[in-house]
Amino acid sequence: MRIDILTLFPEMCESVLCESIIGRARENGLVEISCTNIRDYTKDKHKRVDDAPYGGGMGMLMQTQPIFDCYTDICERAGRKVHLIYMSPQGKVLNQEKVKELSKYENIAILCGHYEGVDERLIEEIVDEEISIGDYVLTGGELPALILADSISRMLPGVLSNDEAFTKESHYEGLLEYPQYTRPYEWHGRQVPDILLSGHHANIERFRREESLKRTYMRRPDILSKAQLSKADIEYLRKLKEKIKSEKEDKSE
Repeated sequence: MRIDILTLFPEMCESVLCESIIGRARENGLVEISCTNIRDYTKDKHKRVDDAPYGGGMGMLMQTQPIFDCYTDICERAGRKVHLIYMSPQGKVLNQEKVKELSKYENIAILCGHYEGVDERLIEEIVDEEISIGDYVLTGGELPALILADSISRMLPGVLSNDEAFTKESHYEGLLEYPQYTRPYEWHGRQVPDILLSGHHANIERFRREESLKRTYMRRPDILSKAQLSKADIEYLRKLKEKIKSEKEDKSE
């Protein structure tokens, strides 16, 4: 898979993408990520890529021409129309389902806005979808683009050691990940659950599944409705809810 990032700060993006798991995946040819400087495509002799918005207002807007020409060049090199994502607080909030969907593309491009954003006509002309990483505003789109590129890349074959490295993680199946422990067995008076030392793999898997269900119900009940639940999962949640309700009633007496 190839990911093209259109940005005013390619060095900033490269400093992150050349490290750790994603950096090794790039070196091994498992994913191709290219960071292209939008400023290289401006026709302004001073290398400006922004201007004041019509109608007044604070801040500056990124102009259409440099971004359009940058994207056009990317498409020409790819030999096709590349799916373009604009990182924007007005987009749909990123989740794991969207990550899985995007990981199936052969090539995507990610546009990083800056200043007060980009000219709306450019969005209407070439952007396929807008994605947000949350309901807050950042200085530019580089950090969101890096998050998107990282989350997609780690879904690709061979990037992680095996499929379980991501299929067991939070949100992959609509649930939060179960708690995990390592040595020492006891720390500050807190012990590792004995079942994890039992060597009984079926019981350990059941324990982890139930802990995952419990953690999701307690911390993110809003995502349970979309989770892939078995009959055993549903029964466990029913008992959990009854237990919590009973404990609350006991405390109120």
